Amino acid sequence: MKEFDIRRGHFKNIEGDKLKDLMESTFGQVNIEDNKLKAHYGALQPLTTWVKGKDVLCVETQMNQDVAEDIINETIQRYNKFLEEATGFTAKERIKRAKKKVEK
Repeated sequence: MKEFDIRRGHFKNIEGDKLKDLMESTFGQVNIEDNKLKAHYGALQPLTTWVKGKDVLCVETQMNQDVAEDIINETIQRYNKFLEEATGFTAKERIKRAKKKVEK
């Protein structure tokens, strides 16, 4: 499980059903299990997300390595787009923040 910081003031964009709507627009059908959102798309089998407070998005993923290279690339692009829209941080900013956490 990975935890991603949510940009200050960005939580309003994913609160309530907005996170589910974002996942549906990015990955298709979304199921709710134990207050967690679960989707299957491309090489992600499954992608599970939930919000922990107003400042942390939790994500669990399992990658299926037995799919074509182009499907893997498309999946990674959609996953990064989803994380950017959900957290308010670009991939570069997320990496920078993760490195700072590790240093502490």
